[in-house]
Amino acid sequence: MKTVNDVLDWPALIAAQPAASLIPETLRVSARWVEADAHEMLFLIGDPVRHVYLVIRGEARLVRLGRNGCEVILQRSRGGFIAEASLDSRTYHCDAIASEPTTLLLFPIAAFHAALEDVIVFRKTWQLQLAREIQKLRAQCERLCLHSATERIIHFIESEGSDGVLTLSQSRKSWAKDLGLTHEALYRALKRMQSDGRLEVEGNHLAIKP
Repeated sequence: MKTVNDVLDWPALIAAQPAASLIPETLRVSARWVEADAHEMLFLIGDPVRHVYLVIRGEARLVRLGRNGCEVILQRSRGGFIAEASLDSRTYHCDAIASEPTTLLLFPIAAFHAALEDVIVFRKTWQLQLAREIQKLRAQCERLCLHSATERIIHFIESEGSDGVLTLSQSRKSWAKDLGLTHEALYRALKRMQSDGRLEVEGNHLAIKP
């Protein structure tokens, strides 16, 4: 495993990935650079918590298996931290998987705790990061309580987009999992909404029509 200084230009990284700007100098020196293949497990449920993960490129998702054996996505990161809630846990409560070839920075848990204790600005910024993640999880819970595919699609566009407009940053199949739908059910709902004049779709650009 390479050290960050071997492969990484921090100013360039911060320009490309704003979440990296949160990391104070004292913590950067302990970071490790990891390249994960598509479908590679980053950690498993029950594994001891040893690192904090920051996704630089690619995508990682936090999952559990439902009672029906289907994958339930708890969190998806295409740039930013993942499994933040595990910072104060002894073991992970879910699995983490690289959805595609993914680059990550790993920070030792002890060094991360020390930085939070010693660097006030970092601690405050981390608290804001956790608050934003809680808001996203609340929206996800609200969405999955909705009964119809149409309601979930509209909720997602309104909560994740702006003024009823969303540019989708993932495949339709991945989006279906986030919505708790099969991809067939998602495609049918999108087609029906377009036919009814309720939704405009151009590639990955979706807009709710008044």
